[in-house]
Amino acid sequence: MDASSSGSPGGDGGDDSGRRGLARLRALTMLFDQAFGIPGTRFRFGLDALFGLVPGLGDLAGGLVAVYALQVARRLRVPVEIQAHMLSNIALDALVGTVPLIGDVFDFVFKAQTRNLALLDDWLKTPHATARRSKRGLILIPAAIVLVFATLTFIGIWMLFILFHWLFTLGS
Repeated sequence: MDASSSGSPGGDGGDDSGRRGLARLRALTMLFDQAFGIPGTRFRFGLDALFGLVPGLGDLAGGLVAVYALQVARRLRVPVEIQAHMLSNIALDALVGTVPLIGDVFDFVFKAQTRNLALLDDWLKTPHATARRSKRGLILIPAAIVLVFATLTFIGIWMLFILFHWLFTLGS
């Protein structure tokens, strides 16, 4: 189903470029999130998980693909709610990705690019239902961000406590 028959306004040729962009995004998403499989399991990963092992590279590469996904969504005239949901997936991936080791595991499991492509595909199939789900899902994003920051704060304070305890016991 094309974008014009799924509720988006047509007319300026953006639909054709949007569909071409969607095909390129599909290939990029496969490369970044699903390119390799672990033999004997259903687990798949892509370049995003591998690039994530190099500080900064994974964030940069993933960010470029994410920006491209948002550009494709804009060309397809995807509603703001769904674009915001896509942006929240990107933000959550970037936020948790800043935590060493945990961020790498999170990249392996969360797959923000695959989630964003699924949002676009769902919107093309059922525009109104997807927009409603995206609005509801956006409520959870602030809660997730607060939870991540609270966890990181707790870990930081705990590590400081251990450090100071160790320093004070050195003198004894």
